[in-house]
Formats: sequence, C-alpha cells, structure tokens
Amino acid sequence: MTGETLGTLAARVGASVVGNPDRQIRDIRTLTEAGPEDLAVYHNRRYLSDARESRAGALLVKDPTPFPGRDLMVSGDPYLALAVLLEVFHPPRRPSPGVHPSAVLATSARLGVDVSVGPFVVMGENVIVGDRAVLGPGCVLGDGVCVGEETVLHPRVVIEAGCRVGARCILHAGVVVGSDGYGFATSGGIHCKIPQVGAVVIEDDVELGANVCVDRGSLGETRIGRGTKVDNLVQIAHNVRIGEHCLLVAQAGISGSTELGHHVVMAGQSGVVGHVRLGDRTVVTGKAGAVGDTEPGSMISGFPGRPHAEWLRAVGNLFKLEALRRRVSDLEKRLREMGE
Repeated sequence: MTGETLGTLAARVGASVVGNPDRQIRDIRTLTEAGPEDLAVYHNRRYLSDARESRAGALLVKDPTPFPGRDLMVSGDPYLALAVLLEVFHPPRRPSPGVHPSAVLATSARLGVDVSVGPFVVMGENVIVGDRAVLGPGCVLGDGVCVGEETVLHPRVVIEAGCRVGARCILHAGVVVGSDGYGFATSGGIHCKIPQVGAVVIEDDVELGANVCVDRGSLGETRIGRGTKVDNLVQIAHNVRIGEHCLLVAQAGISGSTELGHHVVMAGQSGVVGHVRLGDRTVVTGKAGAVGDTEPGSMISGFPGRPHAEWLRAVGNLFKLEALRRRVSDLEKRLREMGE
C-alpha cells in the first residue's frame, strides 16, 4: 500500500491532528513493532511507557497530554477509530464469485448475485442464499436453509435444515446452527430422546465465533437478536431467545428456554440456568452462574450468582476468616486462663 497522510486518515474517522498532518502513514502496527512510517494506538495506561518509547511515526490517542512533541491523531474513541482504519489498510478479502466444481448443490437451491461457493460445499433442497454471500470450503446447508445477503460462512460451518441466518452475518469456522437440543425423557432408568422439531433464527449483523453451537428449538425457535456478537466455544441451548446487541464471551453457556434482554453481557465461562430471564443490560461476570431472573442493569458475580457488590463483600470477608479464627482462639484461651 502506498499509504496516506496522517491528516487524511484523521479526516476519515473524525479525529484531529497534533503535529505534522502531512506525515506519511503506510500501516498500523503495535506500539513495540511500529516504525517511523506506522501508526500505533494507545488506549490503556498499562502501556504508557511502551507508547512513550515507541518508534511509531504517529500515535492514535484519546489524550495528547502525555506525548509532547509527538505527531498524534486524537480521537474521542481511539478503539473505534482503529476499527475503521484497519479496514483502510487491510480491506477484507473476498473470494471471486462463482461455484467451485466440487460443490454439490440441489437443483432447487437458489443463489443470489455474486455469491461465492467454495470447494466441497453441500446444499440441500430449497436453500436460498442472498446476494454477495460467501460460503467457505466444506460448508453444509440443509434443506430449506436461508442465508442473507453479504453473510460470510467460514470453512466447515453447518446450518441444519430449516434454519435461517440474516444479512451481513459472520459465522466462523466450525459453527453448528440447528443441532438437536438436549432433551430426554427418563423412564425406568432409560433416557428417551425427545424429537427437536423447531428451528434457529439468527437476525442481521450477528457474529458467531469458532465452534459456537446453537441448538434448534424443541418446539418453536431459538433466536439470536440483531447485532449480537458471540465469542468462540459458546453453547446456546434450545428455545433460548437472545436480545439485540448482546455480547457473549468465550465458553459461556445458556441453558434451554432462557431469555436475554438487549445489551446483555456474559463474560468468559459464565452461565445461566434454564427458564429464567436476564433483564436488559445485565452483566454476568467471569465464571459466574445466574440462577434466577435479573432486573435491568444488574451485575451478577459468583455461584450461585449474587449482586456484584454483595459478592465482593462476601469474598473480602472470606479472606479475613483466618485472622478472625485466630482472634477467637486467643479470646477463648484468655477466658480459660481467667477462669482458673
């Protein structure tokens, strides 16, 4: 890439320039790897010394104060500006439209304009794929599946029969949408499978990380709301309903028939039991387990999940128990001595 001036790049993201707006920027690199023709981002005080020592030609910052004499791009939201600028220097690569000769498509499958179908893709009957969608190698779309326009399926994504994925979604490698929900009726010590006959609906602008599993509803649907972003290795069980713009972090798990409001955050390895509702903007912290309904704006920690402030007090008291035990033991000893 030939590069752009610092001033031109700043204009793209509504930022201002301190220093030389004509400085040429050819790439974006980390603080420690950047050179005189690179832009580096500083967004966390932990890396202040790295930023001051960086050889970067310019820094993308929120506050210019710690960097006198440096060429700076100043933005109210450096992380968001970084997201835009990375696409300038590293635009997404899209494969050429067309169907690879090794792909197997039912005659009733319908493809939109400029769709890319990779090697060994399999499509069942009555599949519909929207304009400019990309299906990576080894993807499998069951009968009646619908995939929206500009959606990207990375290699080995499986979308089972009857499920729908919206527009501009990204499903990373190994995602399974529409696997059977975990439903069994036990009689006489024998577990009898309950047929899972519902579907999965994924709304527009959703991203699912690698190896995410979304179970189909036992009856009715499992639904993931618009704009929700799901990290790797997350389990979403049957008949779960997830609201818009939620964030589900690695190894989180959601049990069946649970409902999440909008903008809910589930941190890494957190979980929620079945048949409860997490209110809008609820945060479930790392490794916490939500076991009941929550009010909007709640923060839940620990297991069983408790309000975050209450959990912090309890944990703080836990680490004082040894000192308390010693004090009680000393008091008991003194009382015995007084009695003698």
